[in-house]
Amino acid sequence: MGGRRVLRLRRQHRLLRDRLEATSAMVAAVEKEMEARQMGISLTPEERFEVFGDWLPEEYAAEAEERWGDTEVWAQSQRRTAAMTKEDWLRVKAETDDLEGRFAAALAAGTPADDPGPMDVAEEHRQHITRWFYDCPPGMHAGLGEMYVADERFTAYYERIAPGLAQYVSTAVRANAARQGG
Repeated sequence: MGGRRVLRLRRQHRLLRDRLEATSAMVAAVEKEMEARQMGISLTPEERFEVFGDWLPEEYAAEAEERWGDTEVWAQSQRRTAAMTKEDWLRVKAETDDLEGRFAAALAAGTPADDPGPMDVAEEHRQHITRWFYDCPPGMHAGLGEMYVADERFTAYYERIAPGLAQYVSTAVRANAARQGG
């Protein structure tokens, strides 16, 4: 009798562990959804994957809020992103992909980053941020350009597109800011 009881307990234990794993996965999914909504991204998980792929912006939400949460820029970005639809996010992604592609093409062509063409793309990048997220004057954009090479996550993002692109975009953004008087 003891052997059957042990088998039953093991089976019950396995079922409980499986249930615990499923519950933990559901808790994690709900937490990610709460973080995304806190950031103002009101997309379903499927829509977020369609727009962002494997990149999850909510993973950086706490850090961003800690750094900028008490600024008007943060509040403005939160308001704007909260109002964005899936179609808006897809437009943002398409515009971003286009800008990054043009930066990469200029880099591949050997055009210096501080030439007028790449600086024009940098200005479009600045306007893109202003249009979709927050007012981004040239001086602030220059600070972002510095962050593209100072923060390894930004550097890795650009380097996956093309080797050397992080420094190239940083230089173009900073040159454009200087041209704009920022």
